[in-house]
Amino acid sequence: MANTVEEYLAELRTALAGSDPALVQDALYDAEDFLRSAIAEHGNTPEGVSAAIDAYGTPDEIAAAYRDAEATAAMVLRAPARKEQSTWYGRFFGIIADPSAWGALFYMLLALATGTLYFSVVVAGLSTTLGLAVLIIGIPFALLFIATVRAISLAEGRLVEGLLGERMPRRPRMAQAGSMWERIKGWFTDYRTWTTMLYMLLQMFLGIWYFTLAVLGLALSVGLLAAPIVQVVFDTPVFRTFEHGYYLYPWAMPLVMVGGILVFFLTLWMAKGIGYLHAQYAKVMLVGRVERGA
Repeated sequence: MANTVEEYLAELRTALAGSDPALVQDALYDAEDFLRSAIAEHGNTPEGVSAAIDAYGTPDEIAAAYRDAEATAAMVLRAPARKEQSTWYGRFFGIIADPSAWGALFYMLLALATGTLYFSVVVAGLSTTLGLAVLIIGIPFALLFIATVRAISLAEGRLVEGLLGERMPRRPRMAQAGSMWERIKGWFTDYRTWTTMLYMLLQMFLGIWYFTLAVLGLALSVGLLAAPIVQVVFDTPVFRTFEHGYYLYPWAMPLVMVGGILVFFLTLWMAKGIGYLHAQYAKVMLVGRVERGA
């Protein structure tokens, strides 16, 4: 039986080996929070630690409870199964009923705003922290900056889970046990602090690409669909160069509109693919390998 909180958390991490890293992070945070609160109430003595652990449960019991809760939540929140289409065109056009495609498309449109915000926070925070490093006020500011980065990491994880469907942490990462200085050292030596900053910096550039691709796909689709209608209603050429305007032949109008529909469905497929890849990338950068104690 574990005699300290650290030993208990190590045993719980072992019991959760193979589980989703986001689940492991949540379980470790909840366990530490409960145990430290219970120890503070019963007293920081061997008896107090033992009483807190007994009240919480053994690592194997907690690991099993978290796995069961995760499986139940996944079953409840799982989208209704869609009828599998047997033909390629059924699968192609069926993307319009896929929530993951729409969530990814919205994420791509939102990524420019969030990426710009993240980039600004990191650049301003790093530059100010380095500028104040020679002053005593630089230490609390650096801690505030790191805390902000960790909070944004959690918020971005909620966006990724909500829109892209990838399980992300619902609790912040555990702080390293020990004195205040040891905890501060833990923040700075935790590689996920730096991968999170890198993620936030890169998100602006990815956001520009995501937003551009999404808007380009939607605009091209709407443009092709509307071009014949505009030509007929306003009797004006829809394709122009600097000197000339070009009318669509009547036989070409349906083909152009069909092209607009196809571009829309291709945009949804593109969004779904980008959403899947970005979700895996976010999992690596923001969560890491928590089950190994990283």
